Amino acid sequence: MKLGKRLNATKNKKKKWIKIIFSIILVFILAIGGYVYSIYHNAKQTVNDTIHEEVETIDTSVTKKKVNDKKPLNILLLGVDQRANDSGRSDALMVLSLNPTDDSMQLVSIPRDTRTEIVGHGTVDKINHAYAFGGVDMSINTVENFLDIELDYYVRMNMEGLSDLVDALGGITVQNDIDWKDNGFHYSIGELNLNGPQTMGFVRMRKQDSSGDFGRTERQRIVIKAIMDKGASLNSIGKIHELIDVLGRNVVTNMNFEDMTTLFNNYQGTRKNFTSYMMSGTGQKIGGIYYLVVSDDEVQKVHGMLTKES
Repeated sequence: MKLGKRLNATKNKKKKWIKIIFSIILVFILAIGGYVYSIYHNAKQTVNDTIHEEVETIDTSVTKKKVNDKKPLNILLLGVDQRANDSGRSDALMVLSLNPTDDSMQLVSIPRDTRTEIVGHGTVDKINHAYAFGGVDMSINTVENFLDIELDYYVRMNMEGLSDLVDALGGITVQNDIDWKDNGFHYSIGELNLNGPQTMGFVRMRKQDSSGDFGRTERQRIVIKAIMDKGASLNSIGKIHELIDVLGRNVVTNMNFEDMTTLFNNYQGTRKNFTSYMMSGTGQKIGGIYYLVVSDDEVQKVHGMLTKES
């Protein structure tokens, strides 16, 4: 009889501990679920209410069909140097091409001094002036006309926010090819771990670079690749709330939250084969103003790269 009572007591203790263990697991799952939901809710609200901004020049209904069908896409990246009471100019102008057919990604830089027709303004000027004259819409029209391509999305980022973005990621790692010092930091040759302010110095320096603006544009591409790599890593998950906050303050795009998630699911493989290219030309002074004159052959070459034409 006593033995039976002891067995029952032992069974009850085991059941009690099993209940405790399952309760802890359940609380843990609910906590994770709540955190994931808060991330999802915060991200969706920030993107749709703050970051998302349509433009007349891009028909997103056409783009959505291309994304669903996993067609190649071209995205205009505008790094805008914009301060208070200033419409700003596009300090960085690039086209990011995503091709899921061969899992490739290309980043083509257009030098800001490139001389071309500013569509909608009736002038021939430096390509980065398009943003100052007519904002994102005029920049899109001008780049599409210049390269004879169709742009599917745009992303505009305030360059002043780049520092906060890098710090939110916990810093980035880049490969540096020249040696210089700036603001107390030594940019030595080789692999560098940069925080936000150091990254700003890395992308803006040109006076100590014999390649001038071409060297600076190359470093901009290096930083964009480093940010994409760091942002895609698992180490960045815990920083997601801070990242969303930084993006909400500094980024505008015609992608909504659904577009971004579909794009990630359908095009994440394109990161496997990343290449970058900077358009070249000849520096000339026209009317006392310096321009980069890009040949028709160079324009056609880049057009072919972005459209996969031989």
